[in-house]
Amino acid sequence: MLDQETKRRIDTARDILVGKLPNPQSQVEQITIAMIYKFMDDMDKEAMEFGGEATFFTGDYEKYSWTKIFDPKLGGYEMLALYGEAIVKLNQNPNIPQLFRDIFKNAYLPYRDPETLKMFLKVINEFHYDHSEKLGDAFEYLLSVLGSQGDAGQFRTPRHIIDFMVAIMQPKKDESICDPACGTAGFLISSYKHILNENTKKNKGDLLTPDERKKLINNFVGYDISSEMVRLSLVNMYLHGFTTPKIYEYDSLTYTDRWGDTFDIIMANPPFMTPKGGIRPHKKFAMQANRSEVLFVDYIMEHINPTTGRAAVIVPEGIIFQSATAYKALRKLLVEKNFLYGVVSLPAGLFQPYSGVKTSILLLDKTLAKKTDKILFVKIENDGYSLGAQRKELSTSDLPDAANFIKQYITAIRNNDFSLIDFEHLPLNSIAVERNRITENGDYNLSGDRYKDSIVKKQSKFDLVDLSEVCDLYQPQTISASDFKENGEYKVFGANGVIGYYDKYNHEDSEVLITCRGATCGTINFSEPKSWITGNAMVAKPIDNRINKRFLFHLLW
Repeated sequence: MLDQETKRRIDTARDILVGKLPNPQSQVEQITIAMIYKFMDDMDKEAMEFGGEATFFTGDYEKYSWTKIFDPKLGGYEMLALYGEAIVKLNQNPNIPQLFRDIFKNAYLPYRDPETLKMFLKVINEFHYDHSEKLGDAFEYLLSVLGSQGDAGQFRTPRHIIDFMVAIMQPKKDESICDPACGTAGFLISSYKHILNENTKKNKGDLLTPDERKKLINNFVGYDISSEMVRLSLVNMYLHGFTTPKIYEYDSLTYTDRWGDTFDIIMANPPFMTPKGGIRPHKKFAMQANRSEVLFVDYIMEHINPTTGRAAVIVPEGIIFQSATAYKALRKLLVEKNFLYGVVSLPAGLFQPYSGVKTSILLLDKTLAKKTDKILFVKIENDGYSLGAQRKELSTSDLPDAANFIKQYITAIRNNDFSLIDFEHLPLNSIAVERNRITENGDYNLSGDRYKDSIVKKQSKFDLVDLSEVCDLYQPQTISASDFKENGEYKVFGANGVIGYYDKYNHEDSEVLITCRGATCGTINFSEPKSWITGNAMVAKPIDNRINKRFLFHLLW
């Protein structure tokens, strides 16, 4: 259990670093490195107190012991030089386990201010953990500050959403589990905890035999393209009992050396951003695409075990209904090849305050999907937190009931027993839709609301159609705050109108904009020609002049 004193120390360490390292991930990395450094020194001291010898800081590396860093004879710049040299060289120390060497791989000190370092190390020196489980509590809190890496399209998955997806997947002790974009290994840790809880009588995991525990530890695999994320994952896994975690620095979309591996369960919240010019994937994908979110779903379909495999993956709303060729082709593959059996729509503010991007969870299981002609749609309207920027915890949530219902639905399909499922009165704003309804018009729309019978009486001789049938809906590329100018040739339009100027424009004509992020979701703007539209607004561009643009603006307004 995290104590308030530990929380205070971590907050203090971040406050010291923020002037030099404003990026939360950089702060977490530096605190992680220092805490592990101090932890190894504590273990050496404990060994010596019990009559043993130091293990980690011996021989040529004795000079890097934590105690030597705090030698009062060292001046500020000498301390800076010794600490900076130590964290660079510790990955070469043969006296420490390979795991710890991997943690220090590519580590370096990103600032050269001795006063900042001295204050920072003084706070870290207050930590004393002789057991990794206690350090794990501190590290979990440290990871909680990692809310976002929005520039890379990476948004840390909220813990309650991870646990919700794990509850649906129901991992078992003998199943292999992978996250191909693992970040800090949240899905893997949650799956491990779930399995332990499912095999507990009195003490956590006490129903598992020693042999089962040993095999269980080897069932979890994580990949990430970022060496920094790999480092954080390694620490997180180690602090949860994984002495040799299988976390690899690996680009799932361009590398091929692990392509042949398959898994019983894959869970992921892959990055949504595609770099300028797209991605150049290898030729093993079923689809030829260059958008990261499309390729990751393709990757997951290819790597779940064809007979026992299942997956849950968070995707942006574009995959659900937008008309782009790659999105439509992916939906067709999911539906017609019997991968998809369910879609869970998540609230638009889930990733606030870092992003208002709307997301859904795709539920994949080839064996399950072949047993039914329906796809289940579940809409989560309350995830237990308010949808504003503060994300305050609420007293109610749809998630527990949703998880229980989906598990009941899965059991009914597997056993071919629908006596407990009333398809006419499904709970939680959910609906089960026949595949032929989804395939009939060729766009394979995966928005559950589209298939609900409208209660609105039509007052027109014209048929009602989805906006996506007459418009291309897309989010333009955003620009960073540093790119904005006070004065400039081209205005920048976002969610709430003009928000600045930029030296480029990304559209020729006036376009209808729909706010798609934040508390103002739904506001309509009509931007000027030759201006820049930012990514927090969705463009509704009429297809082949099927609808007049100005009429569309007033209709939506």
